[in-house]
Amino acid sequence: MSQGKPNALDSDERYAALINNAGAIRAVCSAVEGTLGPKGLDAMLVGTNGEIIITNDGVTILDKMDVTHPAAKLLIQVARSQQREVGDGTTTATVLAGAMVQEGVSQVTRGVPPTKVVSGLQRGVALAIEALQRRARPVTSLDDPLLRQTAYIAGREQADIVHLVMEAAQRLGKDKLLDPQFHLADAVSAHEKADNEVWPGILLRYKPVHRHAVTARTDARVLVLRDALEPEQLGEELMATEAGLARYMELRQHFEAQLERLRALDIGLIVLERGIHPDAEQFCHDHRMIVLQRVNRDEIARICRLTGAVPMRRTALHKSEEEIGRMLGTVGSVHYDERLERVRLAASEQRIEGAIDGQTVTIIVGASTAEVVGERARIAADAASAVQAAVKRGILPGGGTTELAVAAELERHRDTVKGMETFGLMAVAQALSKPMAQIVLNAGFNPLEKVEEARAAQLEQNCDSIGVDCDTGGLIDYAELGIVDPALVKIHALQAAGEVAAAVLRIHNVIKMRQGGE
Repeated sequence: MSQGKPNALDSDERYAALINNAGAIRAVCSAVEGTLGPKGLDAMLVGTNGEIIITNDGVTILDKMDVTHPAAKLLIQVARSQQREVGDGTTTATVLAGAMVQEGVSQVTRGVPPTKVVSGLQRGVALAIEALQRRARPVTSLDDPLLRQTAYIAGREQADIVHLVMEAAQRLGKDKLLDPQFHLADAVSAHEKADNEVWPGILLRYKPVHRHAVTARTDARVLVLRDALEPEQLGEELMATEAGLARYMELRQHFEAQLERLRALDIGLIVLERGIHPDAEQFCHDHRMIVLQRVNRDEIARICRLTGAVPMRRTALHKSEEEIGRMLGTVGSVHYDERLERVRLAASEQRIEGAIDGQTVTIIVGASTAEVVGERARIAADAASAVQAAVKRGILPGGGTTELAVAAELERHRDTVKGMETFGLMAVAQALSKPMAQIVLNAGFNPLEKVEEARAAQLEQNCDSIGVDCDTGGLIDYAELGIVDPALVKIHALQAAGEVAAAVLRIHNVIKMRQGGE
């Protein structure tokens, strides 16, 4: 008996895992794609206890979503990677990934081998990234007007936030922004009670031990201890003996000598990972030393970067004044801000001029109510990330115009590709049209009609920056109007989207793992 062609049921079973994964990814994409572009709307996130977040920040939506499907979780990891590496463009990365998966699944279910689709997709992504890099316009100066425009677009046109971000960038300088270990977005701090300000230092969420006494010092030396400031302890059994009591008195004298050594060193700020003994607390109060206790290690690291202090153990206090002095840091000023309930540290002039990380600022963003604090912080962080990304890798016209131009380039390249890899390459080209199509749809226009109009105008005028005006539906030159995005945001979004799309398209089965045991 001859073997017949596979029927539709067999085909559905063959691609069941792929179609199921694609559906989950589509559901996640639908949650964020409505926020894309200037006419994008907000999403309301509702918690189990009734808490509410209203935002159009893609990474916030994805991070707070209740997701259980493994493929959907994979897509969310892409957004987190985008946020971690670049700090902006999470929605773009998600939309691109979803579009690539959708186009890839369409090709696979029509009979193209998944490996061929994936191979062509990877080739298409590599070519598209190369095309984006070639088109990027470098930012040579922090005074470049298009750099401010980049912040303006990423900052959702909130001029006060843009002003703060640009002031912070100017203070830090281009070299600092190019440091791969520095993230300007981490400098953002939003407070309901605050006024907009760029503070030349850091804010700490700690209250001084004696915040109603000495709460301010200038040009202070800084001691950082990874211990408690207390005398060495003896066991209860030893304390019950005459020798133990003598040892206790000896340790007390050593401790008092250590405190006197700190006074002689004119230390103004003591930062402790643990607590402080009452006697030491009173001593520091009497000698105008500001003490912060139980400071976590992340904050200690920030303090050390700002001040140049070297963290030490309590046993190091036995060393000479000269040896301890080499481990102290310096701070231009330290004071407790009662209104913000934060300790402000400002870098010293010597630290700024001579140290690697002396250039530190905090972008303090004010908010009218507690409900909008988080959103204002997210907007400022997006603007800060966009500025830093633009300085690193340049800028490109926004609105999906550059992606559309690159899609056309990939379509022209198709004739040079042989075999079934063409289908994967075309999946990338189709996906690159998605950002503009979604922006146009969110603006209330027909994406099929408007995207084709923009594509034809780009080819006719040989201009990659022509796109759709979201107010009128007409065609405009985005570069001419200063509507630009950081090139790094687009490049990393495309790369991350390609990686997750390739991973999903290669999944043939989903198998639940056994829990525990062998």
